[in-house]
Amino acid sequence: MDDSLNDARAKSAQGVGASALRLEDERYLSGRGRFVADIKLPGMLDVAFVRSPLAHARIGAITKPEDGREDVFVAADLAGVKGIRADSGLPGFRSSVQPILAETKVRHVGEAIAACLATSRAKAEDLADAVIVDLEELPAIHEMTTARDAEMPLVHEHWDENVFLETAVDYGFDAAIAGAAAIVKRTYRTSRQCMAPMEGRGVVATWDNQAEQLVVYTATQMPHIVRTGLCECLGLAHEKVRVIPPDVGGGFGYKGILSSEEVFVAFAAMTLRRPVRWIEDRREHLTGNANCREHHYEITGYAAADGTLLAVDCEAIVDSGAYSIYPFSACLEAAQVASILPGPYRMAGYRCRTWSVATNKPAILPYRGVARTGVCFAMELMMDALARELGIEPHAIRAKNLVPPEAMPFTNITGKYFDSGDYPEALRRAVEAIDVPAVRARQKAGERVGVGFSIFCEQGAHGTSVYAGWGIPMVPGAEQASARLTPDGGLELRVGVQSHGQSLETTLAQIAHEQLGVPIARVRLVHGDTALTPYSTGTWGSRCAVMAGGAVAAATARLGERIKTIAGHLLQVPAGEIVFAGGMARTVNGQGEVSLAEIGRLWYLGPQHLPAGAELAGLEVTEAYKPARDTGTFSYACHAVVVSLDAETGSVRLLDYVIVEDAGVMINPMVVDGQVFGGAAQGIGTALYEEMAFDASGQPMAATFADYHLPGAAEIPAIRIQHMESPSPLTRFGQKGIGESGAIGPPAAIANAVNDALADLGVSIGEVPIKPERVLRAIAERKGQGT
Repeated sequence: MDDSLNDARAKSAQGVGASALRLEDERYLSGRGRFVADIKLPGMLDVAFVRSPLAHARIGAITKPEDGREDVFVAADLAGVKGIRADSGLPGFRSSVQPILAETKVRHVGEAIAACLATSRAKAEDLADAVIVDLEELPAIHEMTTARDAEMPLVHEHWDENVFLETAVDYGFDAAIAGAAAIVKRTYRTSRQCMAPMEGRGVVATWDNQAEQLVVYTATQMPHIVRTGLCECLGLAHEKVRVIPPDVGGGFGYKGILSSEEVFVAFAAMTLRRPVRWIEDRREHLTGNANCREHHYEITGYAAADGTLLAVDCEAIVDSGAYSIYPFSACLEAAQVASILPGPYRMAGYRCRTWSVATNKPAILPYRGVARTGVCFAMELMMDALARELGIEPHAIRAKNLVPPEAMPFTNITGKYFDSGDYPEALRRAVEAIDVPAVRARQKAGERVGVGFSIFCEQGAHGTSVYAGWGIPMVPGAEQASARLTPDGGLELRVGVQSHGQSLETTLAQIAHEQLGVPIARVRLVHGDTALTPYSTGTWGSRCAVMAGGAVAAATARLGERIKTIAGHLLQVPAGEIVFAGGMARTVNGQGEVSLAEIGRLWYLGPQHLPAGAELAGLEVTEAYKPARDTGTFSYACHAVVVSLDAETGSVRLLDYVIVEDAGVMINPMVVDGQVFGGAAQGIGTALYEEMAFDASGQPMAATFADYHLPGAAEIPAIRIQHMESPSPLTRFGQKGIGESGAIGPPAAIANAVNDALADLGVSIGEVPIKPERVLRAIAERKGQGT
């Protein structure tokens, strides 16, 4: 980043590039946040669901208690309600429908069979305990690698095998592998996880008699998409449904879907004409709703003697669970694996085959980083394995094969268009900061320590062409934003994306300040509410800074043109000689100024003084934005970690952690740091602690946080972050998405460091989380082989 850009940013403590304090925090820290569980409406009923205790079973008789029979709903009571369907247009996709309440059979533990309503959650749970469900247990599919076997029962009887979708790509593979000096084949696996936002799911629905409209308050990342899904399931026109997300306590993809609970609560409120509420408890969350990340890779790398990467061959399985989730479908992760596995590396040949398999587990959801965490794990461990085979440093083989800066923009082997960046420089900085020679010296001195790296790219804000290729029910287009100057000089922004921790109230205000000079404290952001905001596909895929930020910039720039016309008239200069600063419209020569409050007052309350050329459209505009290409921006990062390992106990300790990241131009560097720190904490959980295991009957092995381990403050090291800024040529300010980056790199970097620490024993770990028992088992197995 050049000094002139730094100087320009230093002039403003509120615009693009400033580490402005978050506007949201005062509300949250003073206890004025309003979440779904805070919403209490007169006459409200609470819902408790009767959930399946079995992973796979046929439903026989369902006996409702006589006392409260009318307050218990089963599938037969949902007249006119459609199940949730999320089909993909990709060839060969097998369709399924997720019932709102299970009909003929259950397909995973925790699937809702009946819904019980009462004046409190406790009474609703008592009613649920009185419902008797006859279940005929069926064999359960709990292992993704055997789900396709011919003898396996079918999750969906109308299918011929337990596969939602199979994909295959081949880019010159056979020709590229000729003469390879090193060939390594490995099996890697990422365990199923349970997303754990601070706030679980929750929904309150009520029927507004005056508006003749269903009003749904829900903790969601994508209110407009939820509205569309509700309309499809309930057979309602869009104008009959209003979705309002209040404050949302974290999402991470878990709140980026339409859930069956949302559909039922909306149906119940509409049918009973009473407010209805469901607040998820943590047991429901852990055992029946929130799974992600379960991948299996058979991957082979081919390299020349000098370390040049020639080709990669991969077969990948993703456990998609029992149903295809709306709107992303069951195949998004596996289909993405094939397209993003090569990452930032150059290679001449590539072949990949993937399967999205169905099992008797909850549907897999698009968790922070989505497929990238898994492919980074597989690719980066393979790169270390090749380096070890060739006898070179792991960072050296990466440096040789990364896309160089002079090749930018670069189209990789799968057609990903890298807009900008210097990947080798990010690696160089990480190698220098982590001090590899010092680690090697400690190893020679007998310490069991190791160093590991991972480098990856994160495609953010990818748009129409990319998602049209996935064939899913939702394809993003242009993002819209509205901007309105108020009569007292404040600014109201309206966007369809939804904040659930991304600091949008701050960063979008900073962008508006950049355009109009309005103090960020005078900017009010209205987001999410479908009655008040432009239609949006929502907050996911690291798209808000680029898409919503670009839309806010476009709207405020257009609004600025109208304001300048009025200001120029009042100051008797051409509109082109007006600039904005500090809530004022000023002449370029500084000899005249008028406040935005005066201009607002003039337009709304004193129109007789307006110039003849003032636009009748007024001081409120809506503009749309798409980047110059909708192939997405590519942020990237290199993670480097030093670990110590106790071979007697199998415990791993993180000694040092460095992240060198490039998010393009940072709207707010402090917010970027927060995103990276938070994501890295989640990635460390993936690497060392978090696992939602299932037994052979499909039973989840964790029902509380006593069994499902999350990292706390004591488990997170003092992460050091270095920033690079290579502005994207595709976006309004050069910004790139950064929301998922921190979560992608830790599993691969930590696993590589552990394997480096175990290298003298000939031991290699290929599965996360790297729990002590896995380390000890690997060491024992190696000793059993006589080495």
